[in-house]
Amino acid sequence: MSYENILYTVENSIATITLNRQATLNAFNDAMIAETIDAMKQADRNGNVRCIVLTGAGRGFSSGQDLSGFQDRRGQLSISEHLRHGYHRLIKLMVRIEKPIIGAINGIAAGAGCGIALACDIRIASEKTSFMLAFSKIGLIPDSGVNWILPQLIGYSRAYQMAITAERVPAATALAWGMVNVVASEIDFAATVQQWAGQIANGATKAYGLTKRAMQRSFEQDLDEALEYEAMLQDVAGLTEDNKEGVRAFLEKRPAQFKGK
Repeated sequence: MSYENILYTVENSIATITLNRQATLNAFNDAMIAETIDAMKQADRNGNVRCIVLTGAGRGFSSGQDLSGFQDRRGQLSISEHLRHGYHRLIKLMVRIEKPIIGAINGIAAGAGCGIALACDIRIASEKTSFMLAFSKIGLIPDSGVNWILPQLIGYSRAYQMAITAERVPAATALAWGMVNVVASEIDFAATVQQWAGQIANGATKAYGLTKRAMQRSFEQDLDEALEYEAMLQDVAGLTEDNKEGVRAFLEKRPAQFKGK
């Protein structure tokens, strides 16, 4: 599939997906959602890819839904159908992919763009980044996974505050609240993303994926179920080549050379 609204590259076991509708501050239309889903699937299927980076071109990550295009179709398509056929598919895929996804949040992440950013496993923000839920300004509720993900990250009260005030949350506040893992200066942002991506791409990929699976499943489990599930996944991890290499490296007092297998 050739892409018109995103860029997709693979280098050094890192797949980079760049939202690329700069004239709209990378607002999502149907085509960009479909292309991002396809690129995520490509990265998931590619055995050489061990880390995925999702970012935006130009001045920001994403301003959210492209309302101009959406308004033209309001009589033909309900909002719920639009969500189910687009954003829901992308978010479920991102949560299910067992390769670490780094959100390189390089500017505003608003509305659906905020939801997609929050669906990443690790979020690295530029110091100029801000997050905003503007849904209430047009009489809607947050969507694109925000109501599920954001309260888990920052608690109900702060998440509800963001939803009803539609205030911008700057990078420093997002870091203090737990929305992002790292804030980097504009000068150091690209290097910081590459450092994280390179380190993850050279790690124990299978174990990273199983850890993601265990933690995501824990949201719907009680303690007994979570303990049993992690024990089962630990058996799976124990059969990987990376586990064997990790044990050898530990005994030989040297850095492990993981292959992601």
